[in-house]
Amino acid sequence: MAQNLKYANTGTNSQVSLLELSSVDHTCFYIEQVLSGGHGLMVQGYYPLVKAMAKDIDIRLNHRVKRIANGYNKVMVTIEDGSNFVADAVIVTVPIGVLKANLIAFEPKLPEWKLAAISDLGVGNENKIALLFDKVFWPNVELLGIAAPTSYACGYFLNLHKATGNPVLVYMAAGRFAYDLEKLSDEAAADFVMLQLKRMFPDATKPVKYLVSRWGSDPDSLGCYSYDLVGNPADIYDKLRAPVGNIYFGGEAVSVDHQGSVHGAYSAGVMAAENCRKHLMERLGSGDKIQLVSCREEILEATVPLQISRM
Repeated sequence: MAQNLKYANTGTNSQVSLLELSSVDHTCFYIEQVLSGGHGLMVQGYYPLVKAMAKDIDIRLNHRVKRIANGYNKVMVTIEDGSNFVADAVIVTVPIGVLKANLIAFEPKLPEWKLAAISDLGVGNENKIALLFDKVFWPNVELLGIAAPTSYACGYFLNLHKATGNPVLVYMAAGRFAYDLEKLSDEAAADFVMLQLKRMFPDATKPVKYLVSRWGSDPDSLGCYSYDLVGNPADIYDKLRAPVGNIYFGGEAVSVDHQGSVHGAYSAGVMAAENCRKHLMERLGSGDKIQLVSCREEILEATVPLQISRM
């Protein structure tokens, strides 16, 4: 149970609030509004989805935002090279880790209730070490778990060969363990993972290639996804997603029902965009007074064909 809790929330067990859990007949489970269809793995990654959604949209890459100035009718966004963009409103969907680190300066400063909500939400870390081999030497199962004396050193391998046909295992590390792995070089991290694998398969071959993530130290993420800290106030999500003037907030951290998930980030973004649109219609006199969209009225429309493996 402790290990499942760590991976589901990417935080340490002592930090995660038990308000996220319920107990029935001594069995703990997450209070989460699960979408129908079960879990699936995107065989081609998220690129097909991103490509379809980005069609006909002006997207600027490598534009790291450093400052957002909130005026009466306009918002000015300043990026790293000093260039400015002016708009009627802005939707902020950066990871919660970036907001917690104050890497974006807001002018005027965000109100205390907003800063408290950002501070009160936890952000965890989960890293992956992908290993490509020249052949498969493991059984055709979805996961290969590692038992350890403490939950700190526990981990598991995701078998991508079962889903994609490629001889790839992905080692998953979460919580404090994930941060400690980031202190190692890519080679040292891969060597450590191979030691764990050889305990299960002594004849395991060396990987042909490996890829190591570092979400905890990546300046564009500073963590993986959010979770409830012990003692969080009940209205934290209301405050997180509440707009401040012409600035709106989206992302997985503001999704009550689907926190820490891609569909949660998407639906929260749709909600923020719709609320922003209605706000501008009211301000510009293009419509009657309209209530803001509730987080539980998020609408998902699946229009992109995707290759999904149920493992």
